[in-house]
Amino acid sequence: MNYENLIVEKGNKIGFIKINRPEVRNALNNETVTEILAAFEELENDQEISVIVFTGVGEKAFAAGADINQLTTRKAMEAFKTGSMSDVYRRIENSKKATIAAINGFALGGGSELAMSCDIRMASDNAKFGLPELNLSVIPGAGGTQRLTRIIGKGRAMNMILTGEFISASEAKAIGLVTDVVPLEGLMDAVLEKAEKIVAKGPLAIQMAKLVVNRGFEVDMDTGLLIESLAQAFLYTTEDKVEGTKAFLEKRQPSFSGK
Repeated sequence: MNYENLIVEKGNKIGFIKINRPEVRNALNNETVTEILAAFEELENDQEISVIVFTGVGEKAFAAGADINQLTTRKAMEAFKTGSMSDVYRRIENSKKATIAAINGFALGGGSELAMSCDIRMASDNAKFGLPELNLSVIPGAGGTQRLTRIIGKGRAMNMILTGEFISASEAKAIGLVTDVVPLEGLMDAVLEKAEKIVAKGPLAIQMAKLVVNRGFEVDMDTGLLIESLAQAFLYTTEDKVEGTKAFLEKRQPSFSGK
């Protein structure tokens, strides 16, 4: 597929989705969100890809939120439609692959929500985060009210949402919104290093680990432990478990097949 608003790249089992609208701080109009879904599904269905990285082109913005011109004409039922920003981010969150947000500047509104839908968030030292939707008399409607609360806690999330204040990369790390902050020029190297660590793991174990953490987070401890045990039981039956344990005992790198 030819993308007008994205750059999609693949290499060494890592796929990259780069929002390519630097002239408008990589703002997320409808067309860009549609392309993000198409690119995500392309990489999700590629058996050679283990990690998907989202980032923005340029040095100023990861993604600066939704296109306000389109927001002015938004109708009520659009909030529920298939392919909405909220729907796309939920698909990303539920990806079978590991996902990393490489946040290279402003991550505002829908851009911040995109980052929150990823498993790991890594930021450049010039990054800024914010959910300013209430200034327009709407709310963060692509998962921001729910994911931010789960990531940083209700009190901090309420403060960011109600005030619309931006926070720095260092503040985001301090409250657990991002895991790593590095100089801008070193961001992609750090992301690649992180991604390569994940690529070395069993792909089925990655998928099961994500499922157990995401589903277990929403339930009581006993149910979460049951989900964990069922996932582990499945992994015990796989060829990759045999290969992983055998490679460890033979002191060599495993060659996983995803079976």
